[in-house]
Amino acid sequence: MSEDKSTTVEEVPAAPTSVPLLAPANGIPPVVDTDQKFAAALAQLTSGRGPFAVDAERASGYKYSARAYLIQIKREGGGLHLIDPIPFGPNHKYFQELNTLLQSDEVILHASTQDLPCLRELGINPKQLFDTELGGRIAGLPRVGLGPLLESLMEVSLAKEHSAVDWSQRPLPQDWLNYAALDVELLIELRNQMYKILEKSKKLKWAEEEFQSIIDAPAPPPRVDPWRRTSGMHKIKKRDQLAIVRALWTIRAEIAQEVDIAQGRLLSDAAIVEIATKAVEKPIKTKKDLEKVLRPIGLRARWFENTATWINAVTDALALPDSQWPPVRTDSDSLPPLKIWRERFPERYAPLTHAKANIQLKANELVIPFENLITPEYVRRICWNSPKSGVAAALADLGARQWQIEIVAPILESALLETEPLAVAESEPESEAQAPEQV
Repeated sequence: MSEDKSTTVEEVPAAPTSVPLLAPANGIPPVVDTDQKFAAALAQLTSGRGPFAVDAERASGYKYSARAYLIQIKREGGGLHLIDPIPFGPNHKYFQELNTLLQSDEVILHASTQDLPCLRELGINPKQLFDTELGGRIAGLPRVGLGPLLESLMEVSLAKEHSAVDWSQRPLPQDWLNYAALDVELLIELRNQMYKILEKSKKLKWAEEEFQSIIDAPAPPPRVDPWRRTSGMHKIKKRDQLAIVRALWTIRAEIAQEVDIAQGRLLSDAAIVEIATKAVEKPIKTKKDLEKVLRPIGLRARWFENTATWINAVTDALALPDSQWPPVRTDSDSLPPLKIWRERFPERYAPLTHAKANIQLKANELVIPFENLITPEYVRRICWNSPKSGVAAALADLGARQWQIEIVAPILESALLETEPLAVAESEPESEAQAPEQV
């Protein structure tokens, strides 16, 4: 396989000396929390030019909802604005005006899939997107968090101390507001640097396809049996234990949604699994019983605020006839775990080993992570199904973009002809996408 030098990207050396970015150039703007201030911010943004740098702060880990508690926007000639969405609520007339304005040009976000849902909840739906985090991945840059990118490309460093605070607090401290403002202070300049890198490496069209696919992607369908994603489920072996997990998870979600608090703060996944494994051996009827079960994993005071509710959920689950206990396995279109392919499905395993190895070689050649060149799950499904309609069509049906199909389809078509596995097969990530790096 020949190497196309035109697709590689120059290594970006770490800045030898980065200058700390301590405050916005024009200071911290006042929080937009009244109609008058919102109208003034819209007027100023309208007078600006070019794309909009946008960011949002949520209270992840503190609240059940994923709503935005602060929106940061900056535009050249249009100022920097910190908008508190709470006094206005979704689809307020000024958010409608803001949406119309943002749709007039490109919106720059970092790790856009994290912020778009809470922006859309307010009625903000960008039509043009530039994602600096995803752009960095496609460019093949080694570190794509906002902080590392600003350090390597702009020679400035960001503070990190407020990245995981409870943004639902009011009033917001000044140092938090300063941190939030800095997230968009140089985002336009970073976008311009990223654009040049992508253009030089002939990957700009790839990135633009990816950005558009994010804009066009439909909302994900509701998960079937979301309680099965409880962390630690591999410890659950019996159907009565599954019934307890389902009951605790369901009532926890109902309470969390009602009071808007993160589910793990009410009762952690580890606590649910511990209760489920122990309750089938010895009944849990009192707070003291519950404390004995949870003490080995570290007691949390908040777990016991709803003691009676947890105990009732366990009792009700175990009182169900076993015909109503969840099955250990469900009917789904999920593929068998890879660890059993070699022995039980060798005719599918062999093509997979060749596909993964050769796609990884191509990814290395193009200087792009495997999971950004093609979603690993798509590779597994193609090798599992050996589509008769053609690999390119099957990849398109799965959701692959055209640039990905053009590169990967020939590799997969060749791999499907292989009958003997390669010795090394587990080279690419099992997850469908790498988690976005944090600031």
